[in-house]
Amino acid sequence: METLPEGIQKILIRSTNWIGDAVMTTPAVRTIRRNYPDAELTLLALPWVADVFRASPHIDRIVAYDKQGRHAGLKGKFVLAGDLRGQGYDAAILLQNAFEAAFITMLARIPVRAGYTTDGRGLLLTHGVKKARDIKDRHQVHYYQEMLQGLGLKPGPDDLELHIADEDVLWAASSLNQYTEGKKRPVVGINPGAAYGPAKCWPAEKYAKLAERLCRETDGIVVVFGTNADRVAAGRIQEAVNNQIRVIDLTGKTTLGQALGMISLCSVFVTNDSGLMHVAAALRVPTVAIFGSTDHIATGPYSDNASIVRTELDCSPCLETHCPRKHFRCMEDIHVDDVARAVFGHLEKAA
Repeated sequence: METLPEGIQKILIRSTNWIGDAVMTTPAVRTIRRNYPDAELTLLALPWVADVFRASPHIDRIVAYDKQGRHAGLKGKFVLAGDLRGQGYDAAILLQNAFEAAFITMLARIPVRAGYTTDGRGLLLTHGVKKARDIKDRHQVHYYQEMLQGLGLKPGPDDLELHIADEDVLWAASSLNQYTEGKKRPVVGINPGAAYGPAKCWPAEKYAKLAERLCRETDGIVVVFGTNADRVAAGRIQEAVNNQIRVIDLTGKTTLGQALGMISLCSVFVTNDSGLMHVAAALRVPTVAIFGSTDHIATGPYSDNASIVRTELDCSPCLETHCPRKHFRCMEDIHVDDVARAVFGHLEKAA
């Protein structure tokens, strides 16, 4: 075991690149803080991930890895390394697995570089940890915690943790109040997209039918989350409900921080396997997660307040972006009634 040296005072943590992965590293970040309570912790993260940690009490500073601008291309990596070199870091802990993460911290001359020995980067690390053979059979939260344990750190609890900036909570409450008019009404979040590919997405027309049924059978509000790519799905949902006051379309209209604030106010959150699914789990919002091509054991919502809806097939999970058998049954065979039953179950518990 490559135990980290004592006396570390300034640590650079390289974040993962996707929102969901970043949320699943929150127990690991808390573990680092608990083991180094007096150290200065800086997070190196892509801009779209930074809001996951913006209000975290465990992070002192966030450095943006601007891959689209100042740090673009090979030259940008040397620029970033130069930026980091003058900051006096004692150690870098790489939660991201990529070769690039180790390469940049080596160029930055950070003396202690720790992480998994994946992607052929073992020689670039001073403190490497080999992955346990059975790690993929467990939830990904344990993946990061076990790496830290391999570095000699005492792991803390595995529960997810997410803090939201006050201004984002206030924005969400004010926006929602315009639709609820101060009345206590169920708020159902719907997240019809997913970054990895269409194989992770329950069809938009099924989300639309679900929303129509929810609005017909309850006095609730539907909030649609996502990026610009999800606006077509949001349009179908609005068309199915045929009542603009009952549907709030936030697709492509919020920062990540504002989306976090709104999700925290949802009565139930219905979602594909996505970054926002992990956000809802971390915020302990009742969650209905629809799974098809991906592994509900390794990357499902890490929460005791979540329901997973899926179809048992011998080809699922295939972990592909598109259905290799062209039938897409893992999602097509999930009926609106299946998802609605789970949603109403959570709403009844909260009533």
